[in-house]
Amino acid sequence: MYSVMDMQSMATNIFSAYASVAASMMLFRSVAYDIIPEPVKSAVFSALSQFFRHYFGRFFNQLPTQITMVVDEQCGISRNQIYDAAEVYLRTVDYPDSERFKVNKISKQKSISISMEKNQEVVDHFKGFKLKWQFVLIEPENQKNHFQPEKRFFELTFDKSRKDDVLNEYLPHIMAKAKETKDNERAVKLYTRDCPFNGEDDDSGNGGGYWGCINLDHPATFDKLAMDPCLKKSVIEDLDRFVRRRDYYKKVGKAWKRGYLLYGPPGTGKSSLIAAMANYLKFDVYDLELASLYSNSELKRILLSTTNRSIIVVEDIDCSVQMHDRSAEPEGNESSNTKLTLSGVLNFIDGLWSTCGDERIVIFTTNHKEKLDPALLRPGRMDMHIHMGYCTPEGFDVLALNYLGINDQTKAPCQEIKSFIGEVEITPAEIAEHLMRSEDVDLALQGVLDLLKKKKDEKTLVPVDEMTCDSGEAKDIIESDGIKIHKEQKMKFAKIWKSLTRGRSGKYNKMKHSEQSL
Repeated sequence: MYSVMDMQSMATNIFSAYASVAASMMLFRSVAYDIIPEPVKSAVFSALSQFFRHYFGRFFNQLPTQITMVVDEQCGISRNQIYDAAEVYLRTVDYPDSERFKVNKISKQKSISISMEKNQEVVDHFKGFKLKWQFVLIEPENQKNHFQPEKRFFELTFDKSRKDDVLNEYLPHIMAKAKETKDNERAVKLYTRDCPFNGEDDDSGNGGGYWGCINLDHPATFDKLAMDPCLKKSVIEDLDRFVRRRDYYKKVGKAWKRGYLLYGPPGTGKSSLIAAMANYLKFDVYDLELASLYSNSELKRILLSTTNRSIIVVEDIDCSVQMHDRSAEPEGNESSNTKLTLSGVLNFIDGLWSTCGDERIVIFTTNHKEKLDPALLRPGRMDMHIHMGYCTPEGFDVLALNYLGINDQTKAPCQEIKSFIGEVEITPAEIAEHLMRSEDVDLALQGVLDLLKKKKDEKTLVPVDEMTCDSGEAKDIIESDGIKIHKEQKMKFAKIWKSLTRGRSGKYNKMKHSEQSL
């Protein structure tokens, strides 16, 4: 047994050894701090920290067992399909433990839809294990003259041992369930850009806004369109052929897209045809205004933010900047602040960027096809040109059925109306407006008949300034009356005036000849 003196001596020796080691360590630390580079020290410290954290975590059974997947809204510059599917899928999940969520309902929606609020969590169960979803929204900081979109993403947390199940079964289940939900809802969406570009520098990288959408409740169908039956049939057949030829497009090496040009006078049903196509195919519609775009690069970003199975519509393309025929004489030197060019639009509909997506339809509308550049109209860009002309007798039959419920168009007013329609130019919109003026069928038909008679009378009248006469004096005489003259009267007057002027010119030539002979 050790004595008190021995224990004191041992303690002294231990303390001396400790002091010697501590001094050596301090000296080593000082030398190492001055000699060893900072990156090496950081790497050593990190490795030691991970080692001790892993060792003590295992010792106390505190190793992390959860893993989190981040599902961003954007995948590079394209939309993330898993995010879109999760957004739809989570509307079908119960929220019993959630303290806060959003509810929505539009006028024609049958039930109330529930969606996640910012930073809220939703628990889902799949094949016996639990998964936790959290919606994260990071709002942009305000910067002058620049627009930064919100950053939105989901965080999916689950047991680490279920990683393969989530990747191979759960996520595919979500995408299939979302597709089924969207098909059951059968709601066609109309998208528009709610945040236009506001930057001054094209290289800022902050261009473009998000698409906002509402349900497209347009009731137009092909059955209700007042257009030529043969043309209507050809459009339907072309759409059916397009949607079933996925493998064919891949086989021939072409992007799975289709372009349509709708042209004709205003009021001939171009917008109604677009709505009918969307309702027929159940494709969402993206209404794109080229005039609101700042540059070609922004146009590319807009294209990539659209989804598959969609219709991209550019209405009144002839009114957009630099879309006119380059071979035509310039009408003026109007300056423009946009960097959007015809070349950018061509690449948008038929370039490398147009292949970034499947089953897309691009539709241009115009009132003046002749003003467009031929490069915009060639096959491969605008594959099918659809002329939306004036109303035809067959079109009137459709309108009479839609607005008045007339199934029998053999009635005298209908037959007389159709005979006039074959002689004058009138749009379906004009006829429809008059059919709506009265709930009485006979009064409504009489209104249309009066309109057609008026148009026919105007057609037979020729304004004075359109008359061509052989002499300016004759035109002055007619203009002084300030009236319009029928074609028959015009021709009769022209013959009389021509004979009079011919007689006077003959007498004048004889007098001039006799003066020269003298």
